[in-house]
Amino acid sequence: MKLSEIIGVIEKWAPKKHAEDFDNVGLLVGDSDSEVGKGLITLDTTLEIIDEAISKDCNLIITFHPLIFNPIKKINSDDRINKIIIRAIKNNINIYCLHTNLDNNPRGVNYNILQILGMEKVDFIIPKINEDGSRIGMGMYGELKNGMNFEEFKILIKRNMKIDHFKFTKPCKKIIKKVGVLGGSGSFAIEHAIDLGLDCLITADLKYHDYFKADNKIILIDIGHYESEKYTKDLILKHLNEKIPKFAVTIAETNTNPVNYN
Repeated sequence: MKLSEIIGVIEKWAPKKHAEDFDNVGLLVGDSDSEVGKGLITLDTTLEIIDEAISKDCNLIITFHPLIFNPIKKINSDDRINKIIIRAIKNNINIYCLHTNLDNNPRGVNYNILQILGMEKVDFIIPKINEDGSRIGMGMYGELKNGMNFEEFKILIKRNMKIDHFKFTKPCKKIIKKVGVLGGSGSFAIEHAIDLGLDCLITADLKYHDYFKADNKIILIDIGHYESEKYTKDLILKHLNEKIPKFAVTIAETNTNPVNYN
C-alpha cells in the first residue's frame, strides 16, 4: 500500500500538530508516494536497524525517537546520522517518526504505562487544550486500586515494567496510591506532580540536582529512558494492526538501548 495511506492512519491517531515545538516528527526520509511492503517498528533508528529492515524486506521504519533532530548542513559519511540516512536511501527505506505527538495523546505512551502498572482514574499531569476543545498533555497520573507500601510498589514496577533496578529518592510516603508517569526525560514535570499531590513520579533522565526537588514531598523514580518507553513499540504495533490489518508490520528485534548495566 502507499506510504501516504499509512501516514494518514498514524497522523489521525497522533497528529503532527500535537508534537512539541522542539520536536521533529513526520516523514524524515523517503517518499510518501512510495509503495510499502512491510514496516519495522523501533524506538531508535541505527545502522543495525537499517540492516534488520533490509534483511526482513521492510521498506518502512517507524521510529519513536527522531533520527534527524538538529539541522543538517551536508550529507556525507562523516557522522553517524548521515551514514544512517545514506544507507536508508540507498536501500529505498522510508523513515517515519512519531514522538511527542504520541506522548501527548490521551491514549498514548503514558496512558500505556499506567495500564501496564494497573492504574485507574487517569488524567494528565500537564494538560493542554486543543482548538477543538479536546484535551492532550504531557505525563499522566492514576491511582492504584489498593494502596501499597514502597517495598510492594518496587516489586510491582520491576515485575510489570520488566526491569531489574532503578534509582529513587527517599521513600517519604508510607502508602503509594496516586502515581504519575512520564516516559523519557521528565524532570520538567516534578513541580507539577508535587502540586497534584502525587505520591510518586516515574520517569527517566533525572540529574543529580533534580532529586533534591523531591523535597520529601514526593518519591521520584528514574527507571531509565529506554526502559520507560520500550512498550511504545507494542502500542504502535497494536494500533496499526487494528487500523490496517492488511499492512505487514513487526517490532524490531534489535535492542537499540545504548546504555549497559553491570
